[in-house]
Amino acid sequence: MGMAWRLLKGETGMENPSIGRLATIGGLSADMSSDRDDGFVGSWWDYTIAWVKTVLTAAVYTKLIVLFLFQVARVDGQSMAPTLADHDRLIVNKFTYQVSAPRMGDIVMFYYPANPDEAFVKRIIAEEGDTVRIAAGHVYVNDRPLDDSYVPAAYRSHENFGPETVRAGYYFVLGDHRNDSSDSREWGLVPKKYIVGKVDARWWPLTHARVF
Repeated sequence: MGMAWRLLKGETGMENPSIGRLATIGGLSADMSSDRDDGFVGSWWDYTIAWVKTVLTAAVYTKLIVLFLFQVARVDGQSMAPTLADHDRLIVNKFTYQVSAPRMGDIVMFYYPANPDEAFVKRIIAEEGDTVRIAAGHVYVNDRPLDDSYVPAAYRSHENFGPETVRAGYYFVLGDHRNDSSDSREWGLVPKKYIVGKVDARWWPLTHARVF
């Protein structure tokens, strides 16, 4: 009995290593919880800063691309049918005319000369120095018939026009739907400085995607 009591007393008086370690871990856990909270706040802030930098960088790159390289545009109306349809989505190459001049046959986006707040899409028919006339539904440039087989017979206009010589720094444009297009026949020539870029492709609808 005495021995048993002493053993029991000794065991009771001993520091329980397990309890000691748990107590110690418990104390550290509270400190670590605070550290984790601080770390979480720091990580969240770093993540937010990184995200904002990424968004701003993307915005700057997008602005530069739109300003100097490419622009997405939407067709409104049928003036370029059947080549382009209403609500077609286009990719306009703005860089190409920084290194070369617009050419006859190019489909271009430009600011409407009568109201530069609006933009049109038409086809260049004649360049500076060319003389244009239209007779019996056919276009002549420098007295040579224009190869405009892309215009269906039903889309041709039979009103006569010209002759008109394109002055320096300007272009003569027409819509492919000659019966339903407001173009150089109506409001005159397009200054080169108003040409935004060349229509490189139609990307929507996907079933009619093509490169020009």
